[in-house]
Amino acid sequence: MEKIIISDAKEIHVPPESLITVLGVVYVHRKTSDGGDIYLTRFGLPNAKLLQLENWYEREWFEGRRERLEGTSAVYRVPTKEVDGKSLELVVKNCRVGEDVPVATRTLIDFLNAEFNSPWEEFSLVMEMMEGKYGPSEIAIGSQEPLAIYVPPGKMQMWQSGRSQEKINRIQARHPGIALDILRQYKLIYGWIRGRDAVQAFTDAGFEGGELTVNLRKATDTVIAHLDKKGFAVADMKPQHIIIGEEDCRRLEMMRGTPDGSREMQSKLIHDYIGHYRYSVIDYELLLRTPGHEDEVKSYRRHTYLDDQRDRFKATELPSYLTGMEILDVPYVHGHVESTGGQLWVVGRNSRLFDYFLPERWRKTPAWKLSENNDVYYTVTKDKIHIIWKPSRVGEYPQVNASDPDSGKIIEYGYNSPFEEFSIALALGKAGIPSVYVRAIYMTGIPKLEQSTDTRRYESHKDLVGPDGNRLLRENYNFITIRGYYNGPDEWVARQTGSLCRPLDLKKAKESGVISANDFKKLYARTLARLREAGYDGSLLKGNDLLIALMPDGKIMTDGKGEAEVRICNFELIGKLQRLS
Repeated sequence: MEKIIISDAKEIHVPPESLITVLGVVYVHRKTSDGGDIYLTRFGLPNAKLLQLENWYEREWFEGRRERLEGTSAVYRVPTKEVDGKSLELVVKNCRVGEDVPVATRTLIDFLNAEFNSPWEEFSLVMEMMEGKYGPSEIAIGSQEPLAIYVPPGKMQMWQSGRSQEKINRIQARHPGIALDILRQYKLIYGWIRGRDAVQAFTDAGFEGGELTVNLRKATDTVIAHLDKKGFAVADMKPQHIIIGEEDCRRLEMMRGTPDGSREMQSKLIHDYIGHYRYSVIDYELLLRTPGHEDEVKSYRRHTYLDDQRDRFKATELPSYLTGMEILDVPYVHGHVESTGGQLWVVGRNSRLFDYFLPERWRKTPAWKLSENNDVYYTVTKDKIHIIWKPSRVGEYPQVNASDPDSGKIIEYGYNSPFEEFSIALALGKAGIPSVYVRAIYMTGIPKLEQSTDTRRYESHKDLVGPDGNRLLRENYNFITIRGYYNGPDEWVARQTGSLCRPLDLKKAKESGVISANDFKKLYARTLARLREAGYDGSLLKGNDLLIALMPDGKIMTDGKGEAEVRICNFELIGKLQRLS
Protein backbone atom coordinates (compact mmCIF):
# COMPACT_ATOMS: atom_id res chain seq x y z
CA MET A 1 0.00 0.00 0.00
CA GLU A 2 1.19 3.53 -0.80
CA LYS A 3 0.98 6.15 1.93
CA ILE A 4 -0.13 9.72 1.37
CA ILE A 5 0.96 12.22 4.01
CA ILE A 6 -1.96 14.53 4.69
CA SER A 7 -0.20 16.41 7.51
CA ASP A 8 2.74 15.91 9.83
CA ALA A 9 0.51 13.87 12.09
CA LYS A 10 -1.65 11.93 9.64
CA GLU A 11 -0.95 9.34 6.99
CA ILE A 12 -3.49 7.50 4.83
CA HIS A 13 -2.59 4.29 3.04
CA VAL A 14 -4.12 3.68 -0.38
CA PRO A 15 -3.64 1.01 -3.09
CA PRO A 16 -0.79 2.19 -5.37
CA GLU A 17 -2.84 1.43 -8.48
CA SER A 18 -5.36 4.11 -7.44
CA LEU A 19 -2.78 6.93 -7.45
CA ILE A 20 -2.44 9.21 -10.44
CA THR A 21 -0.67 12.53 -10.94
CA VAL A 22 -2.01 15.13 -13.36
CA LEU A 23 -0.14 18.42 -13.84
CA GLY A 24 1.71 17.95 -10.59
CA VAL A 25 -1.33 17.19 -8.41
CA VAL A 26 -1.65 13.73 -6.85
CA TYR A 27 -5.13 12.17 -6.87
CA VAL A 28 -6.61 8.96 -5.55
CA HIS A 29 -8.89 7.61 -8.27
CA ARG A 30 -11.97 5.61 -7.32
CA LYS A 31 -15.04 4.40 -9.17
CA THR A 32 -18.33 5.82 -7.93
CA SER A 33 -21.50 3.91 -7.16
CA ASP A 34 -23.10 5.13 -10.42
CA GLY A 35 -20.20 3.90 -12.58
CA GLY A 36 -18.51 7.29 -12.80
CA ASP A 37 -15.11 8.37 -11.49
CA ILE A 38 -13.99 10.52 -8.59
CA TYR A 39 -10.49 11.90 -8.13
CA LEU A 40 -9.72 12.79 -4.51
CA THR A 41 -6.99 15.29 -3.61
CA ARG A 42 -5.01 15.17 -0.37
CA PHE A 43 -7.69 17.46 1.07
CA GLY A 44 -10.53 15.24 -0.11
CA LEU A 45 -9.05 11.89 0.84
CA PRO A 46 -9.62 12.26 4.64
CA ASN A 47 -13.29 12.98 3.79
CA ALA A 48 -13.66 10.14 1.28
CA LYS A 49 -16.73 8.68 3.01
CA LEU A 50 -18.51 12.03 3.04
CA LEU A 51 -17.68 12.47 -0.66
CA GLN A 52 -19.28 9.17 -1.67
CA LEU A 53 -22.14 10.07 -4.02
CA GLU A 54 -24.85 8.69 -1.77
CA ASN A 55 -23.78 11.16 0.92
CA TRP A 56 -24.14 14.37 -1.10
CA TYR A 57 -25.31 13.76 -4.68
CA GLU A 58 -28.27 11.48 -4.07
CA ARG A 59 -30.97 13.19 -6.13
CA GLU A 60 -33.52 13.88 -3.38
CA TRP A 61 -30.81 15.05 -0.96
CA PHE A 62 -28.95 17.23 -3.46
CA GLU A 63 -32.01 18.91 -4.97
CA GLY A 64 -33.66 19.40 -1.59
CA ARG A 65 -30.70 20.92 0.22
CA ARG A 66 -28.61 22.66 -2.43
CA GLU A 67 -28.39 26.44 -2.42
CA ARG A 68 -27.52 28.11 -5.70
CA LEU A 69 -24.76 30.66 -5.32
CA GLU A 70 -24.54 33.96 -7.19
CA GLY A 71 -22.71 33.99 -10.50
CA THR A 72 -23.03 33.11 -14.16
CA SER A 73 -22.29 29.41 -13.73
CA ALA A 74 -24.10 26.56 -11.97
CA VAL A 75 -22.49 26.64 -8.51
CA TYR A 76 -24.16 25.14 -5.46
CA ARG A 77 -23.55 24.97 -1.75
CA VAL A 78 -24.73 21.67 -0.32
CA PRO A 79 -24.11 19.85 2.98
CA THR A 80 -23.17 16.20 3.06
CA LYS A 81 -25.10 13.71 5.12
CA GLU A 82 -23.70 13.00 8.55
CA VAL A 83 -21.26 10.08 8.58
CA ASP A 84 -19.54 8.93 11.78
CA GLY A 85 -20.80 12.06 13.52
CA LYS A 86 -19.35 14.41 10.90
CA SER A 87 -20.77 16.47 8.03
CA LEU A 88 -19.15 18.78 5.50
CA GLU A 89 -20.29 21.89 3.62
CA LEU A 90 -19.42 21.55 -0.08
CA VAL A 91 -19.29 23.90 -3.04
CA VAL A 92 -20.11 21.97 -6.23
CA LYS A 93 -19.67 23.55 -9.64
CA ASN A 94 -19.84 22.37 -13.22
CA CYS A 95 -16.62 22.90 -15.17
CA ARG A 96 -17.25 25.23 -18.12
CA VAL A 97 -14.23 24.32 -20.26
CA GLY A 98 -15.20 24.83 -23.93
CA GLU A 99 -17.92 27.41 -23.16
CA ASP A 100 -17.78 31.06 -24.17
CA VAL A 101 -16.51 33.35 -21.40
CA PRO A 102 -19.16 35.97 -20.47
CA VAL A 103 -16.78 38.78 -19.59
CA ALA A 104 -17.04 42.52 -18.94
CA THR A 105 -15.25 45.18 -21.00
CA ARG A 106 -12.30 45.34 -18.60
CA THR A 107 -11.80 41.60 -18.88
CA LEU A 108 -11.98 41.75 -22.65
CA ILE A 109 -9.24 44.37 -22.71
CA ASP A 110 -6.93 42.81 -20.11
CA PHE A 111 -7.54 39.12 -20.82
CA LEU A 112 -8.59 38.98 -24.44
CA ASN A 113 -7.84 35.28 -24.87
CA ALA A 114 -9.18 34.10 -21.51
CA GLU A 115 -10.66 30.61 -21.58
CA PHE A 116 -12.11 28.50 -18.81
CA ASN A 117 -9.58 26.17 -17.19
CA SER A 118 -9.98 22.44 -17.52
CA PRO A 119 -10.67 20.81 -14.12
CA TRP A 120 -7.10 19.51 -13.94
CA GLU A 121 -5.62 22.90 -14.79
CA GLU A 122 -7.86 24.66 -12.26
CA PHE A 123 -6.90 22.36 -9.39
CA SER A 124 -3.22 22.57 -10.35
CA LEU A 125 -3.28 26.39 -10.29
CA VAL A 126 -5.22 26.53 -7.01
CA MET A 127 -2.76 24.14 -5.35
CA GLU A 128 0.14 26.24 -6.63
CA MET A 129 -1.46 29.43 -5.31
CA MET A 130 -2.09 27.77 -1.93
CA GLU A 131 1.59 26.79 -1.65
CA GLY A 132 2.51 30.45 -2.27
CA LYS A 133 6.13 29.78 -3.21
CA TYR A 134 6.22 32.58 -5.78
CA GLY A 135 6.44 36.20 -4.71
CA PRO A 136 6.78 37.77 -1.22
CA SER A 137 6.56 35.14 1.54
CA GLU A 138 4.61 37.49 3.82
CA ILE A 139 1.65 37.48 1.42
CA ALA A 140 -0.60 34.48 1.97
CA ILE A 141 -3.82 34.36 -0.04
CA GLY A 142 -6.45 32.04 1.33
CA SER A 143 -8.56 29.81 -0.89
CA GLN A 144 -11.10 27.03 -0.78
CA GLU A 145 -9.71 23.55 -0.39
CA PRO A 146 -10.01 21.59 -3.67
CA LEU A 147 -11.46 18.26 -2.55
CA ALA A 148 -12.31 16.22 -5.63
CA ILE A 149 -13.20 16.05 -9.31
CA TYR A 150 -16.26 13.94 -10.08
CA VAL A 151 -16.82 12.68 -13.63
CA PRO A 152 -20.33 11.26 -14.12
CA PRO A 153 -20.67 8.20 -16.35
CA GLY A 154 -21.77 8.43 -19.96
CA LYS A 155 -22.03 11.42 -22.23
CA MET A 156 -24.43 14.36 -22.33
CA GLN A 157 -26.40 15.41 -25.36
CA MET A 158 -25.14 18.66 -26.92
CA TRP A 159 -28.16 20.62 -25.69
CA GLN A 160 -27.41 19.46 -22.12
CA SER A 161 -23.74 20.42 -22.14
CA GLY A 162 -24.24 24.19 -22.04
CA ARG A 163 -21.18 24.51 -24.25
CA SER A 164 -21.03 26.67 -27.31
CA GLN A 165 -21.19 24.68 -30.53
CA GLU A 166 -19.74 27.69 -32.34
CA LYS A 167 -16.77 27.76 -29.93
CA ILE A 168 -16.28 24.02 -30.24
CA ASN A 169 -16.38 24.35 -34.02
CA ARG A 170 -13.68 27.05 -33.79
CA ILE A 171 -11.51 24.80 -31.63
CA GLN A 172 -12.02 21.84 -33.97
CA ALA A 173 -11.32 23.99 -37.02
CA ARG A 174 -8.12 25.13 -35.35
CA HIS A 175 -7.28 21.57 -34.34
CA PRO A 176 -8.77 19.14 -36.90
CA GLY A 177 -8.51 15.52 -35.91
CA ILE A 178 -8.48 16.29 -32.19
CA ALA A 179 -11.60 15.21 -30.36
CA LEU A 180 -12.37 17.77 -27.68
CA ASP A 181 -14.54 15.75 -25.32
CA ILE A 182 -17.23 18.41 -25.11
CA LEU A 183 -19.91 16.00 -23.94
CA ARG A 184 -17.95 14.86 -20.92
CA GLN A 185 -19.12 16.51 -17.71
CA TYR A 186 -16.88 17.43 -14.80
CA LYS A 187 -17.99 18.53 -11.34
CA LEU A 188 -15.43 20.28 -9.17
CA ILE A 189 -15.91 19.91 -5.42
CA TYR A 190 -14.47 22.47 -3.00
CA GLY A 191 -14.80 23.03 0.72
CA TRP A 192 -17.08 25.85 1.86
CA ILE A 193 -15.46 28.89 3.52
CA ARG A 194 -17.53 30.36 6.35
CA GLY A 195 -17.77 34.14 6.26
CA ARG A 196 -19.10 36.94 4.05
CA ASP A 197 -18.00 38.30 0.73
CA ALA A 198 -16.84 41.91 0.45
CA VAL A 199 -20.20 43.10 -0.91
CA GLN A 200 -22.06 41.65 2.07
CA ALA A 201 -19.49 43.01 4.54
CA PHE A 202 -19.69 46.61 3.30
CA THR A 203 -23.47 46.47 2.84
CA ASP A 204 -23.90 45.19 6.41
CA ALA A 205 -21.74 48.14 7.54
CA GLY A 206 -24.34 50.49 6.06
CA PHE A 207 -22.73 51.46 2.76
CA GLU A 208 -24.77 51.90 -0.41
CA GLY A 209 -24.68 53.70 -3.72
CA GLY A 210 -21.51 55.52 -4.71
CA GLU A 211 -19.80 54.99 -1.34
CA LEU A 212 -20.35 51.25 -1.59
CA THR A 213 -18.89 51.25 -5.13
CA VAL A 214 -15.79 53.17 -4.01
CA ASN A 215 -15.11 50.80 -1.10
CA LEU A 216 -15.62 47.70 -3.21
CA ARG A 217 -13.31 49.05 -5.91
CA LYS A 218 -10.61 49.79 -3.33
CA ALA A 219 -10.93 46.31 -1.78
CA THR A 220 -10.87 44.59 -5.18
CA ASP A 221 -7.83 46.59 -6.32
CA THR A 222 -5.99 45.60 -3.14
CA VAL A 223 -6.66 41.89 -3.76
CA ILE A 224 -5.71 42.20 -7.43
CA ALA A 225 -2.40 43.77 -6.34
CA HIS A 226 -1.80 40.97 -3.83
CA LEU A 227 -2.52 38.33 -6.45
CA ASP A 228 -0.22 40.07 -8.90
CA LYS A 229 2.66 40.04 -6.40
CA LYS A 230 2.10 36.31 -5.91
CA GLY A 231 2.10 35.75 -9.68
CA PHE A 232 -1.62 35.23 -10.31
CA ALA A 233 -4.60 36.99 -11.83
CA VAL A 234 -8.32 36.25 -12.08
CA ALA A 235 -9.75 37.30 -15.43
CA ASP A 236 -13.16 38.19 -13.94
CA MET A 237 -12.16 39.37 -10.44
CA LYS A 238 -15.19 40.61 -8.51
CA PRO A 239 -15.71 41.75 -4.90
CA GLN A 240 -18.03 38.76 -4.49
CA HIS A 241 -14.91 36.57 -4.90
CA ILE A 242 -13.31 38.09 -1.75
CA ILE A 243 -14.35 36.24 1.41
CA ILE A 244 -13.73 37.66 4.89
CA GLY A 245 -13.57 34.86 7.43
CA GLU A 246 -16.24 34.04 9.99
CA GLU A 247 -14.20 35.17 13.00
CA ASP A 248 -13.50 38.61 11.52
CA CYS A 249 -17.16 38.95 10.48
CA ARG A 250 -18.11 38.19 14.10
CA ARG A 251 -15.88 41.05 15.28
CA LEU A 252 -17.55 43.41 12.81
CA GLU A 253 -20.96 42.28 14.08
CA MET A 254 -19.95 42.92 17.69
CA MET A 255 -18.90 46.49 16.82
CA ARG A 256 -22.43 47.47 15.93
CA GLY A 257 -24.07 49.67 18.50
CA THR A 258 -20.76 50.55 20.15
CA PRO A 259 -18.90 53.93 19.96
CA ASP A 260 -16.45 52.27 17.58
CA GLY A 261 -19.20 50.77 15.48
CA SER A 262 -19.58 53.57 12.96
CA ARG A 263 -19.55 52.53 9.33
CA GLU A 264 -16.32 54.50 8.83
CA MET A 265 -14.63 52.42 11.54
CA GLN A 266 -16.07 49.22 10.12
CA SER A 267 -14.90 50.23 6.66
CA LYS A 268 -11.39 50.86 8.02
CA LEU A 269 -11.39 47.48 9.74
CA ILE A 270 -12.56 45.64 6.60
CA HIS A 271 -9.84 47.28 4.52
CA ASP A 272 -7.40 46.45 7.34
CA TYR A 273 -8.36 42.78 7.17
CA ILE A 274 -7.95 42.72 3.40
CA GLY A 275 -4.73 44.74 3.49
CA HIS A 276 -3.23 42.23 5.94
CA TYR A 277 -4.31 39.19 3.86
CA ARG A 278 -7.13 38.12 6.19
CA TYR A 279 -9.35 36.99 3.35
CA SER A 280 -9.76 34.19 0.84
CA VAL A 281 -10.31 34.30 -2.92
CA ILE A 282 -12.90 32.00 -4.47
CA ASP A 283 -13.91 31.08 -8.05
CA TYR A 284 -10.92 29.84 -10.04
CA GLU A 285 -12.22 28.87 -13.46
CA LEU A 286 -10.47 31.94 -14.92
CA LEU A 287 -7.45 31.86 -12.60
CA LEU A 288 -4.17 32.20 -14.47
CA ARG A 289 -0.55 33.11 -13.88
CA THR A 290 0.70 36.63 -14.55
CA PRO A 291 2.95 36.92 -17.63
CA GLY A 292 6.11 37.22 -15.51
CA HIS A 293 5.27 34.21 -13.35
CA GLU A 294 4.13 32.23 -16.40
CA ASP A 295 7.41 32.93 -18.19
CA GLU A 296 9.38 31.81 -15.14
CA VAL A 297 7.36 28.59 -14.79
CA LYS A 298 7.59 27.86 -18.50
CA SER A 299 11.32 28.53 -18.56
CA TYR A 300 11.89 26.15 -15.66
CA ARG A 301 9.66 23.46 -17.13
CA ARG A 302 11.24 23.83 -20.55
CA HIS A 303 14.77 23.38 -19.21
CA THR A 304 13.65 20.44 -17.07
CA TYR A 305 11.93 19.02 -20.13
CA LEU A 306 15.06 19.37 -22.28
CA ASP A 307 17.13 17.54 -19.67
CA ASP A 308 14.53 14.78 -19.46
CA GLN A 309 14.31 14.49 -23.25
CA ARG A 310 18.07 14.15 -23.43
CA ASP A 311 17.72 11.27 -20.96
CA ARG A 312 14.43 9.93 -22.33
CA PHE A 313 15.72 6.37 -22.73
CA LYS A 314 17.05 6.18 -19.17
CA ALA A 315 14.49 4.36 -17.06
CA THR A 316 12.88 6.23 -14.16
CA GLU A 317 10.61 4.79 -11.51
CA LEU A 318 7.13 4.41 -12.97
CA PRO A 319 4.14 5.52 -10.89
CA SER A 320 1.38 2.94 -10.66
CA TYR A 321 -0.87 4.72 -13.18
CA LEU A 322 1.74 4.54 -15.96
CA THR A 323 3.03 1.46 -17.75
CA GLY A 324 6.26 0.86 -19.59
CA MET A 325 5.79 -1.05 -22.84
CA GLU A 326 7.58 -1.77 -26.09
CA ILE A 327 5.79 -1.53 -29.45
CA LEU A 328 7.60 -2.47 -32.67
CA ASP A 329 10.96 -2.12 -30.88
CA VAL A 330 10.15 1.35 -29.50
CA PRO A 331 9.95 1.85 -25.70
CA TYR A 332 7.02 3.93 -24.44
CA VAL A 333 5.57 5.20 -21.20
CA HIS A 334 1.84 4.62 -21.58
CA GLY A 335 -1.09 5.95 -19.60
CA HIS A 336 -4.77 6.88 -19.60
CA VAL A 337 -5.64 10.54 -20.26
CA GLU A 338 -8.06 11.47 -17.50
CA SER A 339 -9.21 14.72 -19.13
CA THR A 340 -10.53 13.14 -22.33
CA GLY A 341 -10.71 9.39 -21.77
CA GLY A 342 -8.02 8.91 -24.41
CA GLN A 343 -4.64 7.22 -24.23
CA LEU A 344 -1.09 8.51 -24.54
CA TRP A 345 2.19 6.82 -25.47
CA VAL A 346 5.33 8.88 -24.77
CA VAL A 347 8.56 7.69 -26.38
CA GLY A 348 11.26 6.55 -23.96
CA ARG A 349 11.43 5.26 -20.41
CA ASN A 350 11.32 8.58 -18.56
CA SER A 351 7.98 8.91 -16.76
CA ARG A 352 8.56 12.62 -16.04
CA LEU A 353 7.88 13.37 -19.71
CA PHE A 354 4.28 12.09 -19.64
CA ASP A 355 2.56 15.26 -18.36
CA TYR A 356 4.15 17.45 -21.04
CA PHE A 357 2.14 15.72 -23.78
CA LEU A 358 -1.28 15.63 -22.14
CA PRO A 359 -3.71 17.12 -24.70
CA GLU A 360 -4.69 20.01 -22.43
CA ARG A 361 -1.10 21.27 -22.68
CA TRP A 362 -1.14 21.67 -26.49
CA ARG A 363 -4.52 21.11 -28.11
CA LYS A 364 -5.82 24.68 -27.56
CA THR A 365 -2.63 26.69 -27.96
CA PRO A 366 -2.39 28.77 -31.17
CA ALA A 367 -1.24 26.56 -34.04
CA TRP A 368 0.21 27.34 -37.47
CA LYS A 369 -0.38 25.05 -40.41
CA LEU A 370 2.95 24.10 -41.98
CA SER A 371 1.75 22.33 -45.10
CA GLU A 372 -0.60 23.36 -47.88
CA ASN A 373 -1.51 19.74 -48.59
CA ASN A 374 -1.51 18.04 -45.17
CA ASP A 375 -2.78 18.77 -41.67
CA VAL A 376 0.59 19.40 -40.05
CA TYR A 377 0.67 22.00 -37.27
CA TYR A 378 3.30 23.82 -35.25
CA THR A 379 2.52 25.10 -31.76
CA VAL A 380 4.20 26.17 -28.56
CA THR A 381 2.66 24.26 -25.67
CA LYS A 382 1.61 25.74 -22.35
CA ASP A 383 5.00 24.59 -21.07
CA LYS A 384 6.81 26.61 -23.78
CA ILE A 385 7.79 23.49 -25.72
CA HIS A 386 7.87 23.70 -29.50
CA ILE A 387 6.14 20.73 -31.10
CA ILE A 388 4.64 19.58 -34.39
CA TRP A 389 1.42 17.59 -34.26
CA LYS A 390 -0.34 15.79 -37.05
CA PRO A 391 -3.46 13.64 -37.30
CA SER A 392 -2.45 10.18 -38.47
CA ARG A 393 -3.92 9.15 -41.82
CA VAL A 394 -3.93 5.46 -40.97
CA GLY A 395 -7.19 3.94 -42.19
CA GLU A 396 -7.61 6.50 -44.95
CA TYR A 397 -7.53 5.34 -48.54
CA PRO A 398 -4.82 7.47 -50.18
CA GLN A 399 -6.16 10.22 -52.42
CA VAL A 400 -3.71 10.38 -55.31
CA ASN A 401 -3.34 12.27 -58.55
CA ALA A 402 -3.69 9.89 -61.48
CA SER A 403 -0.87 11.72 -63.25
CA ASP A 404 1.53 10.99 -60.39
CA PRO A 405 3.81 8.12 -61.48
CA ASP A 406 3.93 6.91 -57.87
CA SER A 407 0.14 6.82 -57.43
CA GLY A 408 -0.10 3.04 -57.86
CA LYS A 409 2.69 2.47 -55.38
CA ILE A 410 1.09 4.77 -52.80
CA ILE A 411 -2.26 3.00 -53.09
CA GLU A 412 -0.61 -0.41 -52.89
CA TYR A 413 1.26 0.46 -49.74
CA GLY A 414 -1.18 2.71 -47.84
CA TYR A 415 -0.37 4.94 -44.88
CA ASN A 416 1.73 3.66 -42.01
CA SER A 417 0.22 3.48 -38.55
CA PRO A 418 1.61 5.94 -35.99
CA PHE A 419 3.41 3.06 -34.28
CA GLU A 420 5.05 2.08 -37.58
CA GLU A 421 6.07 5.70 -38.21
CA PHE A 422 7.75 5.97 -34.83
CA SER A 423 9.45 2.58 -35.22
CA ILE A 424 10.87 3.64 -38.58
CA ALA A 425 12.03 7.01 -37.24
CA LEU A 426 13.98 5.45 -34.39
CA ALA A 427 15.38 2.66 -36.59
CA LEU A 428 16.67 5.24 -39.06
CA GLY A 429 18.24 7.22 -36.25
CA LYS A 430 20.08 4.12 -35.03
CA ALA A 431 21.28 3.54 -38.60
CA GLY A 432 22.82 7.02 -38.62
CA ILE A 433 20.16 8.59 -40.85
CA PRO A 434 19.04 11.90 -39.28
CA SER A 435 15.32 12.04 -38.52
CA VAL A 436 13.14 14.40 -36.52
CA TYR A 437 12.56 13.47 -32.90
CA VAL A 438 9.31 11.56 -32.42
CA ARG A 439 7.80 12.32 -29.03
CA ALA A 440 4.34 10.92 -28.39
CA ILE A 441 1.21 9.28 -29.83
CA TYR A 442 -2.19 10.37 -28.57
CA MET A 443 -5.39 8.38 -29.12
CA THR A 444 -8.51 10.53 -28.77
CA GLY A 445 -11.16 9.72 -26.19
CA ILE A 446 -14.19 10.03 -28.48
CA PRO A 447 -14.78 7.60 -31.36
CA LYS A 448 -14.24 9.22 -34.75
CA LEU A 449 -17.21 10.04 -36.94
CA GLU A 450 -15.72 9.01 -40.29
CA GLN A 451 -15.43 5.36 -41.24
CA SER A 452 -12.04 3.87 -42.08
CA THR A 453 -11.75 2.99 -45.76
CA ASP A 454 -8.42 1.18 -45.65
CA THR A 455 -8.44 -1.47 -42.92
CA ARG A 456 -5.17 -3.24 -43.80
CA ARG A 457 -3.16 -1.75 -40.94
CA TYR A 458 -5.81 -2.63 -38.37
CA GLU A 459 -5.63 -6.23 -39.56
CA SER A 460 -1.81 -6.36 -39.57
CA HIS A 461 -1.70 -4.81 -36.06
CA LYS A 462 -4.37 -7.03 -34.51
CA ASP A 463 -1.85 -8.89 -32.33
CA LEU A 464 -0.57 -5.65 -30.76
CA VAL A 465 -2.51 -5.21 -27.52
CA GLY A 466 -2.21 -2.89 -24.55
CA PRO A 467 -2.22 -3.48 -20.79
CA ASP A 468 -6.04 -3.53 -20.84
CA GLY A 469 -6.08 -6.37 -23.39
CA ASN A 470 -7.53 -4.18 -26.15
CA ARG A 471 -5.90 -3.63 -29.51
CA LEU A 472 -3.45 -0.74 -29.63
CA LEU A 473 -4.51 0.41 -33.09
CA ARG A 474 -8.28 0.87 -32.89
CA GLU A 475 -10.21 1.46 -36.06
CA ASN A 476 -12.84 3.70 -34.46
CA TYR A 477 -10.46 6.24 -32.87
CA ASN A 478 -8.26 9.03 -34.21
CA PHE A 479 -4.54 9.12 -33.52
CA ILE A 480 -2.33 12.21 -33.30
CA THR A 481 1.44 11.99 -33.71
CA ILE A 482 3.58 14.53 -31.88
CA ARG A 483 7.19 15.24 -32.76
CA GLY A 484 9.70 17.85 -31.76
CA TYR A 485 10.05 21.06 -33.72
CA TYR A 486 13.57 20.57 -34.99
CA ASN A 487 15.80 23.45 -33.86
CA GLY A 488 18.96 21.44 -33.27
CA PRO A 489 20.06 18.13 -31.74
CA ASP A 490 18.54 17.48 -28.29
CA GLU A 491 21.92 17.43 -26.57
CA TRP A 492 22.93 20.74 -28.22
CA VAL A 493 19.58 22.47 -27.53
CA ALA A 494 19.69 21.51 -23.84
CA ARG A 495 22.94 23.48 -23.46
CA GLN A 496 21.80 26.61 -25.31
CA THR A 497 20.58 29.84 -23.77
CA GLY A 498 20.50 31.95 -26.95
CA SER A 499 19.30 31.48 -30.52
CA LEU A 500 18.60 27.99 -31.86
CA CYS A 501 18.57 26.50 -35.35
CA ARG A 502 15.79 27.15 -37.87
CA PRO A 503 14.42 24.24 -39.92
CA LEU A 504 13.67 24.62 -43.63
CA ASP A 505 12.37 21.91 -45.93
CA LEU A 506 14.29 21.23 -49.14
CA LYS A 507 11.49 22.48 -51.37
CA LYS A 508 11.32 25.88 -49.60
CA ALA A 509 15.11 26.03 -49.34
CA LYS A 510 15.35 25.70 -53.12
CA GLU A 511 12.52 28.19 -53.79
CA SER A 512 14.07 30.78 -51.44
CA GLY A 513 17.55 30.39 -52.89
CA VAL A 514 19.15 28.92 -49.76
CA ILE A 515 20.20 25.95 -51.92
CA SER A 516 20.41 25.61 -55.68
CA ALA A 517 18.31 23.27 -57.82
CA ASN A 518 21.40 21.14 -58.33
CA ASP A 519 22.01 20.98 -54.56
CA PHE A 520 18.38 19.95 -54.10
CA LYS A 521 18.80 17.00 -56.48
CA LYS A 522 22.06 15.91 -54.82
CA LEU A 523 20.70 16.09 -51.28
CA TYR A 524 17.47 14.31 -52.24
CA ALA A 525 19.33 11.54 -54.10
CA ARG A 526 21.85 11.13 -51.25
CA THR A 527 19.05 10.69 -48.71
CA LEU A 528 17.28 8.03 -50.77
CA ALA A 529 20.57 6.19 -51.32
CA ARG A 530 21.26 6.15 -47.56
CA LEU A 531 17.76 4.82 -46.95
CA ARG A 532 18.33 1.99 -49.45
CA GLU A 533 21.60 1.09 -47.74
CA ALA A 534 19.70 0.81 -44.46
CA GLY A 535 17.06 -1.41 -46.09
CA TYR A 536 14.31 1.18 -46.55
CA ASP A 537 12.57 2.61 -49.57
CA GLY A 538 12.13 6.39 -49.46
CA SER A 539 11.12 6.84 -53.09
CA LEU A 540 7.73 8.24 -52.06
CA LEU A 541 9.30 11.08 -50.10
CA LYS A 542 8.86 14.59 -51.46
CA GLY A 543 11.08 17.64 -51.07
CA ASN A 544 8.97 18.98 -48.20
CA ASP A 545 9.48 15.71 -46.29
CA LEU A 546 13.18 16.51 -45.86
CA LEU A 547 14.64 19.24 -43.67
CA ILE A 548 17.88 21.15 -43.45
CA ALA A 549 18.69 23.35 -40.45
CA LEU A 550 20.06 26.87 -40.54
CA MET A 551 22.44 27.63 -37.67
CA PRO A 552 22.04 30.89 -35.69
CA ASP A 553 24.71 32.45 -37.95
CA GLY A 554 22.66 31.55 -41.06
CA LYS A 555 24.90 28.71 -42.24
CA ILE A 556 23.51 25.28 -43.06
CA MET A 557 24.13 22.68 -40.34
CA THR A 558 26.57 20.04 -41.55
CA ASP A 559 27.26 16.46 -40.54
CA GLY A 560 30.56 14.88 -39.50
CA LYS A 561 31.72 14.83 -43.13
CA GLY A 562 31.09 18.54 -43.61
CA GLU A 563 28.07 17.91 -45.85
CA ALA A 564 24.66 19.51 -45.38
CA GLU A 565 22.70 17.44 -42.88
CA VAL A 566 19.31 16.37 -44.24
CA ARG A 567 16.73 15.19 -41.72
CA ILE A 568 13.61 13.15 -42.58
CA CYS A 569 10.37 14.53 -41.11
CA ASN A 570 7.63 12.35 -42.65
CA PHE A 571 7.42 8.57 -42.19
CA GLU A 572 3.91 7.90 -43.54
CA LEU A 573 5.08 6.21 -46.76
CA ILE A 574 8.51 4.84 -45.86
CA GLY A 575 8.74 1.06 -45.76
CA LYS A 576 11.23 -1.74 -45.80
CA LEU A 577 12.48 -2.55 -49.30
CA GLN A 578 10.92 -5.98 -49.48
CA ARG A 579 7.49 -4.44 -48.80
CA LEU A 580 7.68 -1.70 -51.39
CA SER A 581 9.59 -3.48 -54.14
